[in-house]
Amino acid sequence: MNGGCVSEKCEHAPRKMSGAAPREIVNAMTVDVEDYFQVSAFDRVVSRASWGERDSRVVANTRRLLELFARFDVRATFFVLGWTAAHAPELVRQIAGAGHEIACHSYHHQLLYTLTPKQFREDIREAKCTLEQIAGQVVVGFRAPSYSVTPSSLWALDVLIEEGYAYDASIFPVHHDRYGIPDAARHPHVLTRPSGALLEIPASTVRLGGVNLPIAGGGYFRLLPYAWTRWGIRRVNRLEREPVVFYLHPWEIDPEQPRLPVGVQTRLRHYGGLSRTAGRLGRLLRDFKFDSISSALSFRPSFNL
Repeated sequence: MNGGCVSEKCEHAPRKMSGAAPREIVNAMTVDVEDYFQVSAFDRVVSRASWGERDSRVVANTRRLLELFARFDVRATFFVLGWTAAHAPELVRQIAGAGHEIACHSYHHQLLYTLTPKQFREDIREAKCTLEQIAGQVVVGFRAPSYSVTPSSLWALDVLIEEGYAYDASIFPVHHDRYGIPDAARHPHVLTRPSGALLEIPASTVRLGGVNLPIAGGGYFRLLPYAWTRWGIRRVNRLEREPVVFYLHPWEIDPEQPRLPVGVQTRLRHYGGLSRTAGRLGRLLRDFKFDSISSALSFRPSFNL
């Protein structure tokens, strides 16, 4: 793999703690704030020019998540689209006002490997500026649409560093047809790049039989049994003594969202299990302790977020 230190064997991978009492594991709860029609899998049937004309449901769905998090006294990191922030600034202010961390999910939700470095830089610069002006807090974190930091788009990490981001949460260390770097390090670690250093916070997995299997949330949370997610998080917390980074989207708790004309695979991935998500999320918040990314990783003195 070229372009950066993302391997499981990286010298910057976190080392195990020794000689200290086991700490309580606090996992990171994250939300990718985008509307149902902004999902990358719908790019062929939904033009960005039509976004403003569609029935938006992101505000109501995100507020449902905020209510659920408040009930369990959970703070989360909300990766917000710049476009969504510009069109619903009151939602961003509500998220920030409730004590959650605001991070960037790009402006136009374009897969990074379809962009040039110049296009990507302009996109995240506009998004960061928009979010900071509305939220009144510095934005230091980024997650790419559909985890689209892959071997062909590692250059994006350098752009993030140059644009003032402290951490990235865009690498999924799995095999997948749209994303993934299967041999990437599985836990938070510092990446050294030609332009500097960046904290990488990968989507969470368990390793079985030499293969990384996803337990991070999203469609895996909706489509697989809840017991799989619970077992996986417990395994990482108890055996590896590492936090898990969980993610979901506001549209995933909305079974009434409009159906779009897409193929069988996309229908299954997007619409499967929507009616179960809110109930499962409540169980998850009872079973494990969660906080924002910056707070959940604050125990690492080398991670200055």
